[in-house]
Amino acid sequence: MPRLLLAVLAAALAASLLAGALPGAARGQSAQGQSALPEGHGRDAVESVCTACHQTNQITRSMGYTQDGWRELTGTMIDLSGNPDLREEIIGYLATHFPPSGNRAATLVPGPHTVSFTEWQVPTLGQRSRDPIEAADGTIWWAGQFANLIGKIDPKTGAMTEYLLPDGAYPHSVTLDTEGKVWYTGNKNGTVGYLDPKTEKITVFEMPDPAARDPHTAKFDADGILWFSLQHSNMIGRLDPATGEIRLATPPTPDSKPYGVKIDRDGNPWVACNGAACLLKVDPQTMAITEVKLPIPGTTVRRLDIAEDGVIWYVNSGMGKLGRYDPASGDIREWDSPSGAASHPYAIAVVDGIVWYNESGVRPDPLVRFDPDTERFQSWPIPSGGVHAGIIRHMRATKDGNLLIHQSSTNRIILVNLESAAATQ
Repeated sequence: MPRLLLAVLAAALAASLLAGALPGAARGQSAQGQSALPEGHGRDAVESVCTACHQTNQITRSMGYTQDGWRELTGTMIDLSGNPDLREEIIGYLATHFPPSGNRAATLVPGPHTVSFTEWQVPTLGQRSRDPIEAADGTIWWAGQFANLIGKIDPKTGAMTEYLLPDGAYPHSVTLDTEGKVWYTGNKNGTVGYLDPKTEKITVFEMPDPAARDPHTAKFDADGILWFSLQHSNMIGRLDPATGEIRLATPPTPDSKPYGVKIDRDGNPWVACNGAACLLKVDPQTMAITEVKLPIPGTTVRRLDIAEDGVIWYVNSGMGKLGRYDPASGDIREWDSPSGAASHPYAIAVVDGIVWYNESGVRPDPLVRFDPDTERFQSWPIPSGGVHAGIIRHMRATKDGNLLIHQSSTNRIILVNLESAAATQ
């Protein structure tokens, strides 16, 4: 039987949150011990419950909601049905002090194309579900980072199963090998591992260097070698599943924070720099790292993708831009994202020559379409049930040319149907 996380874990989490046994910093307080939340009835309850999983800035920087909106949103994070008085105290406080507003409003761009969204809310609340990927049989796998699990969805029936990982893994992402094994990056315990869906056995590989603390994003090359980033360790890793050998390399720029990983058509890994203005190219044999300097000071890059023509598209998260780098010519171009310098583009995927990404610094979190031929943008608000809340942190194409995304704040996995026909002019 799979090791499922169901209502028992949710109840245990709720009980631990309600106990309020949290240090001041974890309860959303500043270094001076003063709460970042405004005074009012219910503030202590919000600090004790909500900040067990996230900081108060996720509340203060939100777009705000009505009571019904806050009730729905918090209901995707924690089950407080056993304590309705506490639930209403929290919702009342949030609705009073953080009503709907234009705070961080997105600039949505109309256009002729249409998309549609299919949503699944995952079973375990508060897990921050993320990074969905489609298997060869159509199954969708995801990482539930905060609940230390990986899960799968049958998109035809909606049936979901969750598998607990070894203690302390807290997976940042999942990827698949050609045999259907589900690999995860143990972001908190310095491991990489995989689940064999046929046997439900989990195999773990530990980092050979204690300084390699946080495996982040992983991608297989055509030879079956797993390449992965380690953001805060400032490393790039190479794992050979046949031997278990792990090799590590350090980028030339300190604190460059390697992040998103993709493989080009020649087998070279490319890695985004989330701490410096650069892209990194790795020699797959020697692991020598070549740094491509990006021109705008303040640039940081969460993720990148590689088009069929070899051109690299990236999000300039730090400056609110979409970027294009041609390795053949060395040409670099950037376009302002529709919502401006503070839009913080995050995830990105190129599908049939069209660039898709999201703007995570505004609300709602928009899905943005960019056509390189016309240089035109179009964007849509990403739903999370009846509210717009959350951030896409990774997106990947399906085999039939659609997109898999997520809304981690509301524990949703989402399939985006990219309808190509023009709807309006």
